[in-house]
Amino acid sequence: MAAAALAAIAISSCEEEDLNIGNSLTHESDKLIVSAQTYPISTRTIVADSVLSLSADCYFGRVRDPQTGTDITSEFTTQFHILENMYISPEDRIVGRYNGRAAADSCDLVLYIASPFRSADSLTAMKMRASELAWPMEEGRRYYSNFSPAKMGMVRNGGISKSVVFSYANLGETDSARSSSTYQACIRISLNQPYTAPDGTTYKNYGTYLMLQYYDHKENFANSYVFTHTICPGFLFEITDGLGFHSKVTDIGLRTFYTIQSDTVQYSAGLILAGTKEVLQTTYVQNDTETLKAMAAETDYTYIKTPAGLFTEVTIPVDDIKTGHEGDSLIAAKLTFQRLNNETDDSRALPAPTALLLVQKDSLKTFFENNRLPDNITSYYAVYNYSNASTATRNNTYTFNNLSSLVTTLWQTKQRGVKANPNWVAEHPDWNKMVLVPVTYTTTSSTSTTLASMHHDMAITSTRLVGGATNRHDPLTISIVYAKFK
Repeated sequence: MAAAALAAIAISSCEEEDLNIGNSLTHESDKLIVSAQTYPISTRTIVADSVLSLSADCYFGRVRDPQTGTDITSEFTTQFHILENMYISPEDRIVGRYNGRAAADSCDLVLYIASPFRSADSLTAMKMRASELAWPMEEGRRYYSNFSPAKMGMVRNGGISKSVVFSYANLGETDSARSSSTYQACIRISLNQPYTAPDGTTYKNYGTYLMLQYYDHKENFANSYVFTHTICPGFLFEITDGLGFHSKVTDIGLRTFYTIQSDTVQYSAGLILAGTKEVLQTTYVQNDTETLKAMAAETDYTYIKTPAGLFTEVTIPVDDIKTGHEGDSLIAAKLTFQRLNNETDDSRALPAPTALLLVQKDSLKTFFENNRLPDNITSYYAVYNYSNASTATRNNTYTFNNLSSLVTTLWQTKQRGVKANPNWVAEHPDWNKMVLVPVTYTTTSSTSTTLASMHHDMAITSTRLVGGATNRHDPLTISIVYAKFK
């Protein structure tokens, strides 16, 4: 049947065709009839409003969208992970002193950044602020991209609030440092100023505060949860001025350096705490909502836009597909979304999303909240297709190759619902609606195709797809292959 399906897909067209498989090889009762048919698909753009922002990727910056002329701002918070083998040398071995006790030589926050949104913007001057939180983000709560810690009053009054001017090129570093093969672009925020803790005690700097807390209350460093709720609730990173920088933050470090006196020599050591996926990281995204609503109202095509921007809603014509074929097996169902090229040659044009999730509209939020992966029954994913891998030539499509289980599941769900409740369809208007959502994902290894995780894409991307109520291009259709025994 699988081989028959492949043959049927190859000849499928708008007119239904029947193929008699195995005429001369099987008994008359075992002959398989395979037919192919296409059905029109309806799509429209919907506003995402906000997306679940808990992910392994943080983005930071503010750029102007050349497509809309509006600004997109990404800001984030992070906590810091405590390793089980975390260690600071005994206090009597620390050379630095402040008020008679051990003191750190220096302390800083460092944000390692992947690349500027556009290479031409590497010298763009930006201004940011790093602020200490008064209390932590809580485990078990769902934080979405429209959640602003600053607006919620989570920034600690009298706590750390450090402003820094930066650029991707980081001209504050020496030429030799930036030309090193091991150099990684970063933003450094010094925390060397005197620090006053919530209890009113003043320390030489924030690193000294961390060290003395370790000596006096080592139990508070038992794990990340205890540390976050007793020592360091986390930091908020905001853009306060500038336009033209936006980057993925690949690593985040809270670094404390100190000098140790051994029996014979002095040497430097450090305590490095990292903001990682093991602790909570949230992203706050600011978009122009009115512009997104205006784009969603366009009907000549549909949009996909990130971060937290626009999705495409897809209505699957389940009734049309199954009516008259109730006893047939669906052995293939293929749906391809054609991407429309950018209408401008502007080098600032936004890239297309690298992958799209097709998921039931009713379970869009729970899919991400429950850390699900596509099951190829009610959720699928497709990558931006290439027609020639060696030359990286794009064929401008996202293709979902077999949605037969989806169609069958939707049909069966409706049948059970209507049987139990005649008003089921009216009460479940989204029963056959899916949503295309831009995603990023990880695999179990660099060479494996087994998915390990999937999150909302928080980078800046945008594309138009063929579709919409007044589509002016070739009709958007789903190709179905049926099979039944004669």
